[in-house]
Amino acid sequence: MFMNCRRVKKCQFLRLISMCCVMSLLMVCWDHVDHHVVSHVKSYSYRYLINSYDFINKSLSVSPEEAARFGSYPYLLNNKDICKDQDVLLLLFVKSSPGNLKRRQAIRSTWGNESYISHELGVVVKVVFAMGAHPDVLSESVIQKKLHRDLHKEHKNHGDLVQQDFLDTFHNLTVKLLLQFRWTHENCAHAHFLMTADDDVFIHLPNLVRYLQDLRRQNVQNLWVGHVHRGAPPVRRRDSKYYMPFDMYQWSSYPDYTAGAGYVVSGDVAAKIYQASLSLNASMYIDDVFMGICAIAAGVSPQEHVYFSGEGKTPYHPCIFEKMITSHGHEDDIRYLWKAATDPQVEGISSGLVGKLYCTAVKLTLLCKPYFTNTYSCTAAFT
Repeated sequence: MFMNCRRVKKCQFLRLISMCCVMSLLMVCWDHVDHHVVSHVKSYSYRYLINSYDFINKSLSVSPEEAARFGSYPYLLNNKDICKDQDVLLLLFVKSSPGNLKRRQAIRSTWGNESYISHELGVVVKVVFAMGAHPDVLSESVIQKKLHRDLHKEHKNHGDLVQQDFLDTFHNLTVKLLLQFRWTHENCAHAHFLMTADDDVFIHLPNLVRYLQDLRRQNVQNLWVGHVHRGAPPVRRRDSKYYMPFDMYQWSSYPDYTAGAGYVVSGDVAAKIYQASLSLNASMYIDDVFMGICAIAAGVSPQEHVYFSGEGKTPYHPCIFEKMITSHGHEDDIRYLWKAATDPQVEGISSGLVGKLYCTAVKLTLLCKPYFTNTYSCTAAFT
């Protein structure tokens, strides 16, 4: 009996110590817990119970004159004839920065090689690099002057740069979005599809072209496809890159939107988004979210495609390459991945019963992990 009492007291003591440890951990990490738990509960409640995003558009509506000041920057570099007299299947805008010459060269020599696309895939895809001015553009340093000369030389050689006179910074990404839709409206409105992507994104053009050709044959409209974020909460931590103050956006949830790393819209949607942007306050500097706000005004909803990556890099394997469309986070390995992903041995690797079972097992192993990678979802293993 004496031993049982000692055991009980010891057990209670251990529970007390454990509870104190848990409470201490919660107190230390409360901000983290609050952001990742409480904010998501609020967000999903708003997204699925209230879902009154029409209020957002009303609050952000401005006069055409006020809206114009967000996207009316003069062009520093331009080529209005990129799409002229051509049946353009896809106008592909790559969001770049003035100093990212190596990335642009890697893209031009791999998935963005228009000659390859034309001769091997039999379609017209126009690749255009969108950018603002270097943040230190006012500096008179030798480096800045060299960068200016290099950009003009690059544009003279390739004719694929579109640059406006705004500072190329994170907080001007929405301005860069407006640039893309405005330029499309003015110079390439006849393109069947418009895509926007970061310059560290790998795009499997053969797979994307096949996908878009099928959609074109079906005369698909109202298309906005990519890696969809639903019910994402605004980040309220001031130390975050994505901090969103209440006075700019007071709601608990963002509208549905696709990851800005890479998504595709049909030509009719591009026109609708441009028109919607002419009456909205574009001070919302997270361009993905602003796209979602424009889409509400345009009456368009994003559609999930399991082979469009989010912010994560996709696993390297032939079973993945066979159906991949985009992968994010490729600054130095674009050329290697292009060679590996377009190797003739990749095609048909999942053909036949054995091939399908093999690739399903591989993709289950690579994609269905118990932690979040923000790349292809587990459902991609079954497609």
